[in-house]
Amino acid sequence: MPEPTPSAAARDTADFVTLRDFLRHAVSRFNAAKLSYGHGTVEAYDEAAFLLLEGLHLPIDRLEPFLDARLTAAERARLTALIETRVTTRKPAPYLVGRAYIQGIGFHVDERVIVPRSFIGELLGTGAIAGGEFALIPEGAPVERVLDLCTGSGCLAILAALAFPEAEVDAVDLSADALAVARLNVAEHAMTRRVSLFQGDLLAPLAGRRYDLILSNPPYVDAVAMAALPPEFRAEPALALAGGDDGLDIVRRILADAPAHLNPGGGLVCEIGAGRAALEADFPDLDFHWLDTEHSRGEVFWISARALGVRG
Repeated sequence: MPEPTPSAAARDTADFVTLRDFLRHAVSRFNAAKLSYGHGTVEAYDEAAFLLLEGLHLPIDRLEPFLDARLTAAERARLTALIETRVTTRKPAPYLVGRAYIQGIGFHVDERVIVPRSFIGELLGTGAIAGGEFALIPEGAPVERVLDLCTGSGCLAILAALAFPEAEVDAVDLSADALAVARLNVAEHAMTRRVSLFQGDLLAPLAGRRYDLILSNPPYVDAVAMAALPPEFRAEPALALAGGDDGLDIVRRILADAPAHLNPGGGLVCEIGAGRAALEADFPDLDFHWLDTEHSRGEVFWISARALGVRG
């Protein structure tokens, strides 16, 4: 039987020896294909570095020690396939390697959930929400019960459990598929005793429960933006992205229902993307406090339980 004809991609990389060779090739291929980013990276070089390092099970923040290491034949074949799959399918890199990171912490990810990338993860990691000198919840105030609405992969629930080691965390999602992924992550991070998962529509499965802190990264992409999403974002579950005509349908429901589930002294942190102007126009009497991060301005708000009418 004749040998199979090598693919064009295999021929392109046949002479490659090192990770540096593949990194240069990947950046060139990604730029030529005009890929879209936003699933943990913002441009071709970072995307290539993540895909190649994770594909080799190497630390994703350390290119230099490995750039000139000679790769095995199996490693070269794997990297060639990953680069070509990224270009031809336009799927986000984390789906191709089954891994995504927030604040350096890894989570299993697949096409049942959106790729974890919430700015709230950064806020949890910096102590901006509670415990720090300028935190929204004052130092010394208890954070014993936390809720993560629209949990998806469970990443924010797990990060909250790490940030508040004395807290019990509940996490809710409408999607049974998303919760299956969340269970994998909760088990991987040994959080099964502290993070409880609920299937249901926002706060519906939580009758009678109150929290010191509610977190939510809900669907907030508006209808016009949904129609114009590049292929990388269309690969994600639409249920986890689409927020109605102006992107705020779910956010309005959360604001309406959160007071019945907040303890006095607590509050709600919610990511809404580009919806700040519309939200403030809808709720002119609510005292939103906007939380900026290294990569965002005016996309995450805090509102205290008091501002939502909760009294002790």
